[in-house]
Amino acid sequence: MDNILEVTGLVKRYPSFSLDNISFSLPEGCVTGFIGANGAGKTTTIRSILGLARKNAGVVKVFGLDADAHEQEIKDRIGIVMDSSYFYNDLSMKDMKSIIAPAYSKWSDADYRLYMEKFELDPKQKISTLSRGMRMKFALVLALSHQAELLIMDEPTSGLDPLVRSQFLEIVMDYMKNGGKGVFFSTHITSDLDKIADYLFFLFDGQIILQGQKDEMKEGHAVVKGDASALPPDYENYFVGISKSAYGFEGLTDKKAALKKLLPVNTVYEVPTIEDIMLYYIRRHK
Repeated sequence: MDNILEVTGLVKRYPSFSLDNISFSLPEGCVTGFIGANGAGKTTTIRSILGLARKNAGVVKVFGLDADAHEQEIKDRIGIVMDSSYFYNDLSMKDMKSIIAPAYSKWSDADYRLYMEKFELDPKQKISTLSRGMRMKFALVLALSHQAELLIMDEPTSGLDPLVRSQFLEIVMDYMKNGGKGVFFSTHITSDLDKIADYLFFLFDGQIILQGQKDEMKEGHAVVKGDASALPPDYENYFVGISKSAYGFEGLTDKKAALKKLLPVNTVYEVPTIEDIMLYYIRRHK
């Protein structure tokens, strides 16, 4: 399986924040989730990958091509959905499309009409009158209408109502069915990634602190609940994080097999959600 996106040693420094030696790869045919709390550096990473922020160090390759040397060719083959809108408010969606479409060599008016109908968008409607949900849907329509081989999306479902989020994710899953594609999906709404992600990269304070296949990551951790009096003296060595009360304990472990040998048989082990994993790791690093 080839990597559709490779980032090696990415560094981006600001006076009060910096990305520190970020490295990861996105395999072809996979939806990759980039998770972390607000302010972790997700948007800075994406802007650096796209050349919207000048990196201090590192190499970015897309489709095996150096992003600095082949910027125009790469941008012709990717679709971008950003949290911040880049549309002109005084124009209609039809006018906005007429400005954007000529920039792409494989623009398809047929695809554009198909996705506009799927999202129930009226091309005559002015950008200024669109809700946040409609703006994000329109951004996705434009990203999918030039046969993009890679979608890069920054917080695309943030602030959307559940119905619109569901529609948005369905379109992304349909896009991946064609094969040979990839999605890099930044979000702090982890329930979205529980539904569609294959790989996860967890960013905290400008550093990747956890990465891997989503299912393996969830299977490699467990939310453990039980009687606090049964915990061994060195119990903290077995947990990513743990809380205790008069009624028992609850914690996240990445050493489930070892704990099963130490704790009573009535101890409860649950498969964690991505949110469980993220919150426990944030608490540990804080």
